Amino acid sequence: MQHETANQHAGARPPVLEVRDLRKKFGGLRALDGCSLSVEEGTITGLIGPNGAGKTTLFNAITGFFRPDSGRVLTDGHDITSLPPHRVFRRGICRTFQIPREHGTMTVLENLMLVAPDQAGERFWNCWFRPGLVRRQEREIRDRAMEVLEFVDLARLSDEYAGRLSGGQKKLLELARTLMARPRLVLLDEPAAGVNRTLMKKLAENIEYLRRERGITFLLIEHDMDLVMHLCDPVIVMSEGRHLMQGHPEDVRSDPRVLEAYLGGQYGARDGGGNGGRHGAA
Repeated sequence: MQHETANQHAGARPPVLEVRDLRKKFGGLRALDGCSLSVEEGTITGLIGPNGAGKTTLFNAITGFFRPDSGRVLTDGHDITSLPPHRVFRRGICRTFQIPREHGTMTVLENLMLVAPDQAGERFWNCWFRPGLVRRQEREIRDRAMEVLEFVDLARLSDEYAGRLSGGQKKLLELARTLMARPRLVLLDEPAAGVNRTLMKKLAENIEYLRRERGITFLLIEHDMDLVMHLCDPVIVMSEGRHLMQGHPEDVRSDPRVLEAYLGGQYGARDGGGNGGRHGAA
């Protein structure tokens, strides 16, 4: 599926996300080694690469969970490199995790209501002196949460404990939680992992709808090449902590550098050569 970027004709507007020469070491391991890339507004950009390429470390550096050793992260031209996660979140950048991090002892609905920003009830004096405001806002948040659950087809499970959901349902819940924050950019870490084909199709449809109708930009890490080829344009390839190439899905799939990154010496050394069949479609 080929997408026309929303800012294709917008002149010199800066990218919604730009990473410049990002470096991060853990002991002797260079997880990011001068990584530079950009994500244009209104795209669904795929981020692929063999295990150990630095993809999740990059997500952690962008969202403030890791502080890079050097380099810069910018959104709309503004430097956010040193911001903690909660301030990156307030900039409209949200992420999901490869392993969902739901609050298992809270209901599905409560998981969503918790995310809504700037809640008056978070300030205890409002509960005493402005209870009407708190109640009114809570009703509004609840109504919005139910709308989001309807969108991801989880409304029937609104009163179920989140910890009891299936793996695929938890991935949909992760997406729903990001939507409660009204994001501009969503970083998805392997949204298809552990998801059956029916739920994966629903997830892909939701992502495409949100890009097209709500103008949300997506950057997603994914190993399922069928999903990448169907959903993403452009596709960025990482290898050994660096940006290897970027292009349309078909061009990336047939590029010799990509085949070498997945099937060559680096992949065999890091993964013991045992997982090549999983990634060989790239």
